Amino acid sequence: MSRFATALARPGVVEQCQLRGRFGFMAFHGGALEVTTDIVARSAAELSGASYYGVAHPSDQPHFPSTTVDRAHSAMLDAFLDHVQVVVTMHGFGRAGYFTSLLVGGRNRSLADHVSGHLRAALPAYEVVTDLQRIPKELRGLHDRNPVNLPPGGGIQIELPPRVRGSSPLWWDWEGPGPVPHTTRLIDALAAAARAWPV
Repeated sequence: MSRFATALARPGVVEQCQLRGRFGFMAFHGGALEVTTDIVARSAAELSGASYYGVAHPSDQPHFPSTTVDRAHSAMLDAFLDHVQVVVTMHGFGRAGYFTSLLVGGRNRSLADHVSGHLRAALPAYEVVTDLQRIPKELRGLHDRNPVNLPPGGGIQIELPPRVRGSSPLWWDWEGPGPVPHTTRLIDALAAAARAWPV
């Protein structure tokens, strides 16, 4: 059994698929695995009328590579990838030197430039990196088996540092309601980019 299939079978895992428009948002490392990524993807999809596929994992879930996320092991993922034309996949990462960097990988570089323009306008305190040579190789999202590249128009993956996901010490006293302000701006920018993209 693949690592993705094993992850889906674990107790407490919640898999969701909402088919709407042909622009898609995806977050298969959501829940406690890469915190807030599923909330960002689902919220942006709802605001823009886009489709959504996500998996929320419990805190004891081991990490699994994106290249193991196989549509053959999920009817929901298979339906999602059949439905959408392009996709934006949300990931979380934390790495020294990148705490205020959003890394935009994936093969659809036109979509990368389009979405990044919205992100830069909404989040001026962050650097939005689209130059693939400046993104660590393992975070570029270019592999054939990465599901971000499987829709007809391909897609992009955005690696989000802890601060923009509301999980850094910067937000220790945030009591809500809702996500921290940077996360809200991120969601709004992604939704605006989805609405403006000609699918």
